[in-house]
Order: sequence, then C-alpha cells, then structure tokens
Amino acid sequence: MKLLVIGDVVGEAGIDALHGLLRRIKRDTGADFVIVNGENAAGNGVLSRQADDIFAAGADVITLGNHVFGKQQIVPYLDSRSDVLRPANLAPQSPGRGWGIYDGPQGMRLLVMNLIGRCDMKFGPDNPFLCADRILKENEGMYDVALAEIHANATSEKLAMGYYLDGRAAAVWGTHTHVQTADERVNPKGTGYITDLGMTGPIRSVLGVEPEQSVESFLGGLPGRYRNPNGPCKLQGAVFTLDSATGLCTAVERVDIR
Repeated sequence: MKLLVIGDVVGEAGIDALHGLLRRIKRDTGADFVIVNGENAAGNGVLSRQADDIFAAGADVITLGNHVFGKQQIVPYLDSRSDVLRPANLAPQSPGRGWGIYDGPQGMRLLVMNLIGRCDMKFGPDNPFLCADRILKENEGMYDVALAEIHANATSEKLAMGYYLDGRAAAVWGTHTHVQTADERVNPKGTGYITDLGMTGPIRSVLGVEPEQSVESFLGGLPGRYRNPNGPCKLQGAVFTLDSATGLCTAVERVDIR
C-alpha cells in the first residue's frame, strides 16, 4: 500500500495547487490513500467550503492543527465529518474528533490519529504521547495499520514521537513548520518517519506569507491579516510504502513538486 501525505495547504493558492497537482501525483506514485493537512487553507483556520475543495482535489482525510478553531464557522462541519481530524489531545469537550478508522485498499483498516505538540505552541493540550497510547489501546484489534501526524513546533518532540511509536505505527510525520525536512527514513522497528512534510502554497513566501509583510513584522511593524503572494506554487509531502502483512513501513520518499 502507498500512503501519500501532504503538508500544510496555505490559502486559496495552496488549494489551487492541490487541484492542479494532487491527482497527477497520486497516479505517478500509485498512492492508495491521501491525507492532507488543511489547517491554513483560510490562512488562520479553514472554512467548510475550503475543506470540501480539498476533498474534491483528491484527499481522503483532512488533518488540522493549532489553527483548528481559527474560523469558528468550522465547528458544525467538524461535528458532522468523521474524515476531518482536529488534534486528539485537545480538551475532551472540543468539537470534532481526533482519530478515525478508515477503509483502505484490499480491505485494510487504517487508524489515523492527529496529535498536537506542547513545546512552544501556546496551547494547553494533554500529553500527546499518552494520548497516542490511549488511542492505540482503545482500538486494539479494530485496525490493521496505525498512522500518526504530530503537529508540533519542536523538532525534538516530533523525533521523540517517531521513536515512541516505532513498531506500533506504520508511519509518523510532522507538520506545522511549513519547511520540509530531509530526514525521511524507516526507524529500527519499522515505522516510517519524517520530521516535517513542508507546505503546499506559494514558493516565493515566508511560510506562505508575502515576504515583505513577514519582514515588516520582524522589524516591529503593525500586525495585519496575513497576505498570500501570487506566483508559482509548490506541493510538498511524503509517500510511505506500507506492508499489509506486518502493518509497518518499508520505504519513505519525499515529494516536492514545483
């Protein structure tokens, strides 16, 4: 089985890039299942129409992160969809759900969990490591392959999660920094890993924001609504090759299309 995961989609330009590239990449890589992080589709958060656009582009599941409630209008949508995941280790009364079990190819059952880190995230979530333990234990025997995204700022926290779930999850990948890392690998016990997928959106940008606006903010300028620049876009992510017999990973390859 081939799993394709796509890094944070930023703005309408990122959605357009997804529509223009995703189906071709699915065909070229032979991807059977696609997970897309969409929490920045509206800059800060995502609207239901944008989530629908991401699904129309070819996503099977959408994951979110620290901007999950950046657009409050998304709350009813989260409650109505089992294929849109907010971080599982938020407060239990939070709208939506943080994990799901989905039908994969050849009858495989895929457990996908979405976790958020705690280092420098200005958030008060539960411990993501213990949350992952609970999800795996509660669903024992209900899935064939476990997959985990950790939306985190600290590379150390993401790396630690990759080793913590080694042998228990087929793949662990990080999101949030919008900068693709070059450390894709299969960990010793069979878990595919990459620290950050990167982003899908404008190439000439600072994490998807106009460079001039970003520079001005670092110079102490007045804050304003982030502007996404025009121009060519990129799509970044990774392909994990999974062994259906073992439920583990045999190969990881970065995706960076411009």
